[in-house]
Amino acid sequence: MAVLTDAQVKDYERDGYVVVRGMFDAEEIELLHKTALADRALDQKSFGRADGEGGTVRLSLWNHPGDNIYGMFARSRRLVDSMEKLLGGEVYHYHSKMILKDPRTGGAWAWHQDYGYWYHFGCLYPLMASAMVAVDKATKENGCLQVIKGSHKLGRIDHVLTGDQAGADQEHVDAALERLELVYCELEPGDVVFFDGNVLHRSDQNRSDNARWAMVIAYNAARNDPYKKGQHPNYTPLHKVDDSAIKQVGMKRFEEDEDVDWLTPETDETAKKLESTLN
Repeated sequence: MAVLTDAQVKDYERDGYVVVRGMFDAEEIELLHKTALADRALDQKSFGRADGEGGTVRLSLWNHPGDNIYGMFARSRRLVDSMEKLLGGEVYHYHSKMILKDPRTGGAWAWHQDYGYWYHFGCLYPLMASAMVAVDKATKENGCLQVIKGSHKLGRIDHVLTGDQAGADQEHVDAALERLELVYCELEPGDVVFFDGNVLHRSDQNRSDNARWAMVIAYNAARNDPYKKGQHPNYTPLHKVDDSAIKQVGMKRFEEDEDVDWLTPETDETAKKLESTLN
């Protein structure tokens, strides 16, 4: 799979997101799926975030890509080169997470902008974006990603706590929904959504009988090196790998003795940072 085309980049710049169908093939996604399901460390390090609607989102979050299959996805040329095309220069890995929306129990994400969080960690410019890789099929019924098309052009919106999550100011969200299009990003396994750090997005609870797992990899522009230390890394050179590396690594998972920079409820300062701005 080649990097994003010029036409796809224009779509991203206009809309704040772009969906790329079949960016990863069935064998690559099956390897990721089987690895994640069998990975004890990934499961043990997962934690929940209450959504304010009676549900809880479960996720695992880590800062640095390693040499396992998760790192091969995050470091693959097709992703990194595409992100560098979107952000206009060298990027580095800001963090990765696995969103674990299990059947009937997976909670919602409130409307938010990722830069609404990352701003508080010393990222001066919103030269940041994420790539969501669909591990399972994502539908309206199992809580697929929703975006407000073109909302990245609104700039950073104030965020407030909603349950354990930081959500965008609802008055601004309502006004945006009156003027801009709401899009449900329904995906097949292997599809990827690239989305801007300032685009408003959310997802519903998973009320279906089908899991909706997804790997989300966030990147920061190298020239946007945070001016202070935060919970995510400062600029760290990202060593790209050939796309064939995913299949070569196969089902290598997080080993219990591997030095992984996990984030946990104790070390995730997103809510604490937001609370400090409100007091």
